[in-house]
Amino acid sequence: MTADFTGWHVLAEFGGVDTALCDDLERLESALRESLIAAGVTICDVVHKKFDPQGVTVLALLSESHASIHTYPESGDIFVDVFTCGSIGAGATKAVELLRDKLSPKDVRMQVIQRGHGSQKINEPVGNGLTRIWDLHEVIVDTNTPFQHMVIARTDQGISLFSDDDRQSTEFSQLTYHEAMMVPAFVAAEKLDKVLIIGSGEGVASQMSVAAGATHVDHVDIDQLEVELCAEHLPYGYTSDELVLAVKHEGPIKVHYADGWDFLANAAEAGTRYDVIVIDLPDERVEEAQHNRLYEAEFLARCRELLAPGGVLSAQAGCATMWRNETLKRSWERFHDQFGTVVLYTSDEHEWSFLFGLNEKIDDPIAGMTDRLATLPYRPETVDARALVRGAIEPHALRV
Repeated sequence: MTADFTGWHVLAEFGGVDTALCDDLERLESALRESLIAAGVTICDVVHKKFDPQGVTVLALLSESHASIHTYPESGDIFVDVFTCGSIGAGATKAVELLRDKLSPKDVRMQVIQRGHGSQKINEPVGNGLTRIWDLHEVIVDTNTPFQHMVIARTDQGISLFSDDDRQSTEFSQLTYHEAMMVPAFVAAEKLDKVLIIGSGEGVASQMSVAAGATHVDHVDIDQLEVELCAEHLPYGYTSDELVLAVKHEGPIKVHYADGWDFLANAAEAGTRYDVIVIDLPDERVEEAQHNRLYEAEFLARCRELLAPGGVLSAQAGCATMWRNETLKRSWERFHDQFGTVVLYTSDEHEWSFLFGLNEKIDDPIAGMTDRLATLPYRPETVDARALVRGAIEPHALRV
């Protein structure tokens, strides 16, 4: 396969076609020939078959690949398949559209598939019956770690990270995401010295914590291979050299390749306390999933017990959009069961919502957060005082 190889494969179903036309070999072959020629493709040969008692197949061999139609006169249906590659690739779509005009179907269903280099895609589920399709222009990493299927690829959003088909971060939006998760925690905490981050394999959250004034950051991630590949290939977060130092615990960031559940148990036994704890893992699933336990009440309670006085727990809490807000509702209820004060932040430029829990009861946490924002050593680019106020307003679904 050459570097510039690409092609368009069009699959179409024509319904409600005149029954007599569906069984007329000459008219069908003529319609296919004329459509292909008008679309600019080159016909090398055409073969056909008339079936008994009815039905027709016409197959055209093209310089660019092939085209075919197969008919069902008894129901007035025609299946169309056209694949063209090279510089005339998009001619497949034009040929099918021209054929449609000639056969006058009442119903048309058409699917266009780009094939070849530059055609790889990730279908990301975003809700019941909804899928977001990512075009991957260059796949940099495609591997199964011991815990997930991991892809790093160049997209129109820059170099992007995917885990089990879910987008984790992109070069274009990662700063907005990480600031939404971290900045409200920084300004809600009474002090910012010790930070625990569970997940967030890119390393941005750890680096942001140090920039905000933390002197000790424990970064816990169970997937060593993912963290190493992120450092090697992502243009944000750790570099490979920085990761080596963090793994050696040389500097404020200390990377631990461990299960978050076990790390919390060991920290509790040692009496360790944190000013900020961050849970940044693959999305909680509506259905059963192994990692869901790290979003549930028992895990939140373990995190809560490790908070220093005035400490804050930050967690990704799902999405506020009505077609995928089930996990946000779950998180909202859990946090209110666990914490004296709960603050929501939904970025006005990103789809995710985050929850921040404090053990202490605070009547107006947002006022103190906006005041502290002005003195924060880290200067956020995507969060200001007005964003904090707006982002803390709960969606209607959480208030009813």
